[in-house]
Amino acid sequence: MGLGVEDLAYPRYCHSRRGAAEVALMSGPLAFLSERYDRLRQSERKVADTVLANADQVIHYSVSQLAEEAKVSDPTVIRFCRSLGFKGFQDFKIRLAQSIVPTVRSIHESVDENAEAPDLVQRVFEANVDAIRSTLKTLDFATVQVVVDALAQANRIIFYGLGGSAAVAMDAYHKFFRIGIPCVWFDDVHMAIMAASMMKPGEVFVVISHSGASRDVVETAGVAAAAGATTVGIVSYSKTALAKVVAHTLRVGSTEIDFRFEPMSSRIAQLSVIDVLSVGVSLKRSDEVIANLSKSRRALAPKKF
Repeated sequence: MGLGVEDLAYPRYCHSRRGAAEVALMSGPLAFLSERYDRLRQSERKVADTVLANADQVIHYSVSQLAEEAKVSDPTVIRFCRSLGFKGFQDFKIRLAQSIVPTVRSIHESVDENAEAPDLVQRVFEANVDAIRSTLKTLDFATVQVVVDALAQANRIIFYGLGGSAAVAMDAYHKFFRIGIPCVWFDDVHMAIMAASMMKPGEVFVVISHSGASRDVVETAGVAAAAGATTVGIVSYSKTALAKVVAHTLRVGSTEIDFRFEPMSSRIAQLSVIDVLSVGVSLKRSDEVIANLSKSRRALAPKKF
């Protein structure tokens, strides 16, 4: 027996079989939202109005951004999503995006299914260049200086990232390790949170996250902050859960949709920010850095033909 509108109205289906929200989205999320509109609370209707009017923008929003646009609280946005049968905001946003964005855009925002090599190269490279240019306009230079100063004075640095951001965290470790700055990197949740709990004042915890919405990332940054470390977040969205926890936020510019299987251009922008920080720290500790680079180059010389 199929599900009718009344069946879809009850969230009991979200925890069994495919879920009310998932079934509804197969026939169009905005249509389902319109059908449920009269059953929403007054504050939730404000969220619905914002989604209905700006669905293509909402897929890029954080909870706080949507709350601000709808002029409601963050918990109201979460309640709105759950009243529709979703597990939370991310679940709602992913399903919304999958239903209104062409499937091919989950691979890359700038390409279509007919792209040949010349167009493919052009579009991917342009997206990466645009991300760097956008980041140049987005970065707060005063915050960059504060972070550079903190890293230059740090007794130790922890770099932390999960998934695709782990590669950026490892790159940061490699750059700072080579210039002789005491540092480590983690891509394991348990190891990272244990290390964060043992941090001290004078140490810096740097977390890289495209969405800034990963529960594990946010919790670990909070633990590091509570331990007394200076915390820094490198994110693609300024109004995120992570940005509320860390002391300093460095935002990269990216138009990537965060339901995509692997962020690309944002990672290039993140790597560029890491380059900025490592060069800035090197300039502040130039004598030490030059001596350390000379040592490492001499040690590596016999390894080359």
